[in-house]
Amino acid sequence: MSVETIQFEFVDTNILVYAFDNSAGKKRDAARALVETLWQEQRGALSVQVLQEFYVTLTRKLPQPLRPEQARPLIADFATWKIYSPTAEDVLAAIDVQQAHGVSFWDAMILQGAQALGCTQVWSEDLAHGEMYAGVQVLNPFAG
Repeated sequence: MSVETIQFEFVDTNILVYAFDNSAGKKRDAARALVETLWQEQRGALSVQVLQEFYVTLTRKLPQPLRPEQARPLIADFATWKIYSPTAEDVLAAIDVQQAHGVSFWDAMILQGAQALGCTQVWSEDLAHGEMYAGVQVLNPFAG
């Protein structure tokens, strides 16, 4: 399968965190299943922002945080996914998304990243499930 025919799916930080948070219960199971499917089908997409937030959360905010040397290989693995590296123009576009949809700037950067990579959906718990933002549909793996 060529890269051009793959429909990538963008994953927000919170989904990755749940997949590695042993205290997250059913959310961990659902997030882990989604991440594993995206790995197997080679359809995962992220942004540099997600990688940064994921690292900080894993090493500082979990009930049982990982040591940096434990978190680094996870970041390296996810860095093999399709990655969005924002430009100054993307920041301006995210401001427009923020204004048009009334979302936080950081959520607008996630949506802009998904759109820039050609993703039509983003997996997130932070935005309204099923809602369309700038041509990208948000899906919450924990909804219903």
